Amino acid sequence: MTGATLGTGGLKYDHAKRHRPPELNVFLALILIVAVFEVLGQILPYMNGQSFLFDTQGRFDSIFNEARLKIIILQVAIVGIIALGVTQVILTGGIDLSSGSIVGATAMIAMSFAQVAEVNGSPNTRAVFFEQGWVDLPVLVPVVIGLICGLVAGLINGLLVAYTRIPPFIATLGMMVTARGVAKWWTMGQPVSFPTDSYAAIGAGMTPVYIFAVLAALFYLVMRHTVYGKHTYAIGSNMDAARMSGINVQRHLTLVYTIAGALAAIAAIVLSSKNLTAQAGMGVMYELDAIAMAVIGGISLQGGRGSIIGTALGALIFGVILSGFTYLRLDAYYQEMAKGAIIVGAVVLDQWRQRRAAQRS
Repeated sequence: MTGATLGTGGLKYDHAKRHRPPELNVFLALILIVAVFEVLGQILPYMNGQSFLFDTQGRFDSIFNEARLKIIILQVAIVGIIALGVTQVILTGGIDLSSGSIVGATAMIAMSFAQVAEVNGSPNTRAVFFEQGWVDLPVLVPVVIGLICGLVAGLINGLLVAYTRIPPFIATLGMMVTARGVAKWWTMGQPVSFPTDSYAAIGAGMTPVYIFAVLAALFYLVMRHTVYGKHTYAIGSNMDAARMSGINVQRHLTLVYTIAGALAAIAAIVLSSKNLTAQAGMGVMYELDAIAMAVIGGISLQGGRGSIIGTALGALIFGVILSGFTYLRLDAYYQEMAKGAIIVGAVVLDQWRQRRAAQRS
């Protein structure tokens, strides 16, 4: 009841201080964006009354446009994997600008160990390690090597941030440039193609979505129910207080950045498998897309607030917006401009949320 006194402290229940869970706000925003695209599809003359997400032509067994739904979740699943790691970094009050470049370097290296010995009955002399005989290797080999690449890159990021005390922006910026250089140097700029069937199966069909969903569920549980998650939030809320409470901040930051690097490596493996090729330019701007997904999902850039569920919903919002632009037949360069506006808008929204939270407290 409003005005009721609670306990002996004389506290009163204040309706004005009630607030919905941040994830609910993100979900409502997702519904609103879908509704906007539905309305635009009906009122714009050149759209001829097409629906954005619903099947109005009887092509599917359900009421939804299954093809578009699959496209939406597929196009965000791989970057979403990166966003799970970026989320943990941001929760500590840091930032990771290197994940896109780690994707490029890892994809090139992993794919070079996943090549077949023969293509159309002829020796695959373009295989990177053809002369060494490292072709037709078990799928575990390129996967493990790719994960090691991501772990090493993330570990270096973590050690730089935790022990040299340089800003995360600078540490991960250096890794971004270095990893992109490694991606180009590995084969002197030449793409790497023709993976084994077992490696190609990793990114086939809807598998990237399943991998993203499993990882999202796993890290939701980790962040919510383990000491690792509690320490991550504590460091982001107040690093000095976390250190005084006995948390080994340096070791934990190193672990967080290492995990982020490993998730970027998983994204690289899935991406190169899905595309059946790896190129040095893979992953360009993925780090910004991942940061945008996290912030749209309610992760505070100041650290200490947000959740994995919010990031997953932020990824869906990102996918809906991009698919919606394609649905409205906007040219690609308009879409790039809009993505830039989304990133800036997400940061502005975060700052607004911070001010509102400060006013309520």
